[in-house]
Amino acid sequence: MNVTYLAQANWDRLGSTLVDAIKDTLIMVATTLVLAGIIGLVLGILLYTTRPGGILQNKPIHFVINILVNFVRPIPFIILLAFVQPLTVAVLGSSIGREPATFVMVIAATFAVARIVEQNLVALDPGVIEAARAMGASPWKIITTVIIPEALGPLVLGYTFLFIGIVDMSAMAGYVGGGGLGDFAIVYGYRAFEWEVTVVATLIIIVLVQAAQFFGNWLSAKIMRR
Repeated sequence: MNVTYLAQANWDRLGSTLVDAIKDTLIMVATTLVLAGIIGLVLGILLYTTRPGGILQNKPIHFVINILVNFVRPIPFIILLAFVQPLTVAVLGSSIGREPATFVMVIAATFAVARIVEQNLVALDPGVIEAARAMGASPWKIITTVIIPEALGPLVLGYTFLFIGIVDMSAMAGYVGGGGLGDFAIVYGYRAFEWEVTVVATLIIIVLVQAAQFFGNWLSAKIMRR
């Protein structure tokens, strides 16, 4: 690869590559947010409802989920990429590329979501849940009509924070050829000694994060005013 040629930062040539990088980042982030958001929500609700005194109190299930969350969540993403490489290869046949990177991002984000959800649900007023139980509501009814609606505003803020973390993970995925803005900044900026390319990629990530933060704050405030 001709470093001198790359260092010229020819945007006529790099423009389409940048567009593809933005597209890859959005695909990785959206896929991770949806899958991890759903799976993590289920795990988080189970953590909350199976805890001692919960509406689905079950010590073995709570213990297993809690251990899994505590085990996976603290692992730095760049290390997790290497740690689950055998699993990634077994499931997808490769550990390099957008899909493998997204697979690991989903794993990392799922357990982060589970803890975020649990922490938000723990803050709920127990009296509201007890009132629903006293009226004979089933656990499923309590979860869908009391627990989730009551915690929806804070959960939106939690998912907004998660979105920012996922964008950060997508940038680090560039180290395993995951594509996206991180890969673009590394290959065409850092390795080519072209600071301008790195700055452009960084600014796009900042704009993306700021837009998500603004929307999350607005949606959460609107929900909590109801």
